[in-house]
Amino acid sequence: MAVPKSIQPLIEKYTFHRDAYLLAKGSDYNEAQLRKDFTDPFFHALGWDVNNNKGHSEAYREVLHEEPVRIRGTTYFFDYTFRIGGVRKFIVETKKPSVKIKDDADAALQLRWYAWNAKLPLSILTNFEEWAIYDCTIKPANGDNAAKGRIEYFTYKDLPEKWEYLISIFSQDCILKGSFDRYAATQKGKKG
Repeated sequence: MAVPKSIQPLIEKYTFHRDAYLLAKGSDYNEAQLRKDFTDPFFHALGWDVNNNKGHSEAYREVLHEEPVRIRGTTYFFDYTFRIGGVRKFIVETKKPSVKIKDDADAALQLRWYAWNAKLPLSILTNFEEWAIYDCTIKPANGDNAAKGRIEYFTYKDLPEKWEYLISIFSQDCILKGSFDRYAATQKGKKG
């Protein structure tokens, strides 16, 4: 499947401003701006109603932003929760581009810990510069490195090549057809 026309401009925009994004400190270019500029349009291209333009009730929204979730008596917030019929399928945690996803053990542990407690098999960690997909059936532990449970890693430059892979697992249409569940079942314990 060809990459949609909406993805190439995201890659070009990111490439053009990449140096500024990577050097951003503090609030210069934060997670909230990254989500608006890149993550929202990316998942919209995967067929998700990121902004609830369909007008679904809160119980049936496809994508929740900053979903509050209580884990062991403490409230945490999932950056994105992707749902089918009100049931969580996967979460996405975003970091600002200056965070090195490939090596950041804390960011990986956070995502894995959230997904593990939510009983989700797969989830994504991204800063748009880098993308990591994790098998979240592996119990997270303090001291795990960033590669623990990671089954796929690539950069934004690889998005055109990875598009078919991403759409076949994480698009709403393919999840409805069962591909996400089949993929999650076959990836348990694999490394990438």
